[in-house]
Amino acid sequence: MDKNDVLKLLERKGTRHYAEGLARYGIQTKLRVLGVSVGTLRAIAKRIGKDHDLALELWETGCYEAQMLATLVDDPKLVTLRQMNSWAADFDNWATCDTACFHLFDRTPFAWDKVHQWASSPREFVKRASFALMASLTIHDKAAPESKFRALLPLIEEGAHDERNFVKKAVNWALRSIGKRSQPLNTASIVVAKRLAKSDEAACRWVGKTALRELESPAVKARLA
Repeated sequence: MDKNDVLKLLERKGTRHYAEGLARYGIQTKLRVLGVSVGTLRAIAKRIGKDHDLALELWETGCYEAQMLATLVDDPKLVTLRQMNSWAADFDNWATCDTACFHLFDRTPFAWDKVHQWASSPREFVKRASFALMASLTIHDKAAPESKFRALLPLIEEGAHDERNFVKKAVNWALRSIGKRSQPLNTASIVVAKRLAKSDEAACRWVGKTALRELESPAVKARLA
């Protein structure tokens, strides 16, 4: 399938009902929206397989679903630093950002560098990408030592001061994910969460208290034990 074939398929699969429903999930984008469900996009991606060149073409179409599909069919072995920076700069909604991080970027050899670089970005969804990558790496980078995740906790504590909704939610996601990776990381993450929960800043308190509810829960404690 080439780019035009894919776009025609997406147009056939799209519905107005689904397109109008994106706002209910906090997905707002300036891109053209066709209204294709995530499940359908995954099925199409499975049919296409990995295709780096096609992914690059789909990203440039200005279509929300095409960009989502691009993150699913791209080959992480062929992704470049320039591409990661370019795509991240284009992020304008949490769904594309998180899908790119969870299904593609965290499998590249540049993921850890981008975590640190993007954490200080002034752009809302580039900064979110840093913390979405952190959360994704806790699941997919099985070989990473605990020290690499422990070193992210200061970035999380700093990021918790950001009051922007999509940033603070990703900061919370990263803190909870690191705290569920192992017992030592759980202990270290709880220390950070408790400190944030006592902050005078509302964003910090929200991140800390929300994280503590999960990190100190019986279910998490039992799994880690």
